[in-house]
Parts: sequence; structure tokens; C-alpha cells
Amino acid sequence: MLIEARDVAKSYAKGAETVQVLRDIDLDVDAGEWVALMGPSGSGKTTLLNLLGGLDVPDAGSIRVGGEELSGRTNAELAEWRARHVGFIFQLYNLMPVLTAHQNVELPLLLAPLSRRERREHVDAALETVGLADRMDHYPSQLSGGQQQRVAIARAIVTDPSFLLADEPTGDLDAKSAHEILDLMDGLHERQGKAIVMVTHDPHAAERADRLVHLEKGVLVADVANDQGEG
Repeated sequence: MLIEARDVAKSYAKGAETVQVLRDIDLDVDAGEWVALMGPSGSGKTTLLNLLGGLDVPDAGSIRVGGEELSGRTNAELAEWRARHVGFIFQLYNLMPVLTAHQNVELPLLLAPLSRRERREHVDAALETVGLADRMDHYPSQLSGGQQQRVAIARAIVTDPSFLLADEPTGDLDAKSAHEILDLMDGLHERQGKAIVMVTHDPHAAERADRLVHLEKGVLVADVANDQGEG
């Protein structure tokens, strides 16, 4: 089992109130599995994604990834763990506008013990994988939304992470670009065996997943195999 979450709870202070965002969540994700997290806005999907990726810590419960417990780690330890194990894909790409596609993809490698030549080889391979080797010197403003998301995916995979976390990866794209991004993610899932946990409201995106996990008001209400899954 790649990811094991047990009895996970998370709340936030909102003024004088405490808002319970997640309650007693149990979730397993196998290596090489694609899981879609679905549910209405405010159901806790992105919060759960952030916990699985070590961007936040639960108030209660346990999250183990590859047998490693995340609870109790310092921020610096979590940052080092994320750099080794997690590739993040965001709805709005989160690219640095003053950097080229190549430089954006290279960012996660700058703290790795790699030479400049080795970094270049990793970045070239990642951009080749997403079909943008010929756009490496372009800035984000010179790229379409779909191309920017491809750069973001290249950045997510350049360190060869254990798994990918995608938060509405097609949410800001037109239908054609969204389909192309899902095909690309399908390839990473099928040919490279990448595990993917994806938050989405898009039923067409959810169709690609192996499993559909539904959250409502911070509670996991359904966890079912996806008979239509293409992965």
C-alpha cells in the first residue's frame, strides 16, 4: 500500500468558531492507482489532498506513505520529504512568469545533489514527455493554458516522485486542452505506473480514474471502483 490514512481529522479556526473540515477519514491508495476525490465545494477535498502531500498536518489520525509516518515531522522535514516523493499539479499552473518553461521545470531540482548537466538531462526528458521540448525557452505568457499545464506536469514529474497530487488539473482549460491533459496523465499512469490522487468536479476527468472517492461535509461517504475507468 502506497498511502494509508487512518482516522484523519482536520479543523480550522474561523473567527471564534472552529470549523471541522475532515472527520475520521480512512483512505488507502495503492501504488500505480488513480483515485479521484469528488464532492461539493467545501467538502474537504483539497484539505485532504494537502494532508496527503505533507503541505499540512492533521489534528488527529495517521498518514503513512510508503510505510513512512508523516505525523510529528517538522516543517523542514516535511519539505524534504515532499521534494523526494510528491509531484503537485495545480488548477492555475503556479508557474513563475519571469522564468522560461525549462527554468520552471528545473526549480524542484535546484536543491538536489545534481550537476548542471544532470539537471538539464532531467528537464529535457520531462519536457519531452509532455511534448514541449520545442517550447523550453518560452515564458508562460507565450504559452497557451494547455501548454502551461503541460509545463506544470513536467515540473511535477521531473524528480520522478512516488505519486502525483492534482487539484482540479483541468479546471481552467477548454474541453480540447482538458482532454489532452487527461490523456497525458493517463500516459503517466499507464506507462510509468504513477499513482495519482486527483481532486475534480469534472465527470470527464473522473472517468479516467480507477476509483471514485466522494466526500461530503468532511466525511468520506463513498469509495467505489470506477467501472468506466480508462486507467
